Amino acid sequence: MTYSFKNIIIRKPNKSIENALSSQNINPVFKNILEEHNSYVKVMNELNLKVNLLEPLEDFPDSIFVEDPALIYKTNCIILNPSDPSRNGEKIIINKEIKTFFENIYFIENGFIEGGDILNINNHFIIGLSNRTNKAGAENLSKILYSLGASVSICETPKNVLHFKSECSLIDDDVILVSSKMANLEYLKSNYNLIELPIGEEGAANSLRINDKLLVPDGFSKADEILSKNYNIIKIKVNEISKVDAGLSCMSLRW
Repeated sequence: MTYSFKNIIIRKPNKSIENALSSQNINPVFKNILEEHNSYVKVMNELNLKVNLLEPLEDFPDSIFVEDPALIYKTNCIILNPSDPSRNGEKIIINKEIKTFFENIYFIENGFIEGGDILNINNHFIIGLSNRTNKAGAENLSKILYSLGASVSICETPKNVLHFKSECSLIDDDVILVSSKMANLEYLKSNYNLIELPIGEEGAANSLRINDKLLVPDGFSKADEILSKNYNIIKIKVNEISKVDAGLSCMSLRW
């Protein structure tokens, strides 16, 4: 199963995250980021995952979001290519760090692509084209994944949605949690069972299924009511982290 994990990589927060990329023009406070991040790590330990902590990177404000510069598939790691120049050096560093865990490493050589735009469902990947992922990057990744035995679909991320996974997440074998914007994507409607969240609770769509638990952002009462009927939910506060357009999935690499 896609959400069956034993290991996780998380990077410690850097003080420079206060200057991370954001569409909201709201600067987060490092102290608050640290508190939320510590809670995130605590939950992963409580779920009996082997937590591998990477050192903070002050030169790269967005670097705690380790899912964007790398993708894990089975025993392979693909080093991705973030679109913003301020993030480009992250791939060089995480390539050195990831060698501790994976022998088979591949690289994106054309275009831009970030992990936040890649949804993995068993041996299938959905890549969403966005302001952070272009067609060349998606096609380059597709070739690598095809060579590893996976299948790929490429679709457009709705306007005003930063990353494809900003407003959707896999929560069961063929069930995707979506915002109203994502619910209108024909590819998702035609191929998966969708649970659509009410307008105003889009932030809860970036949830994270780990084994038999569903991690959900705290503060979305309607989402809690919907999801708690069928899932064992754990609420995690990401109020400060969301100020830099981030959520639960982007803070870790899991396998």
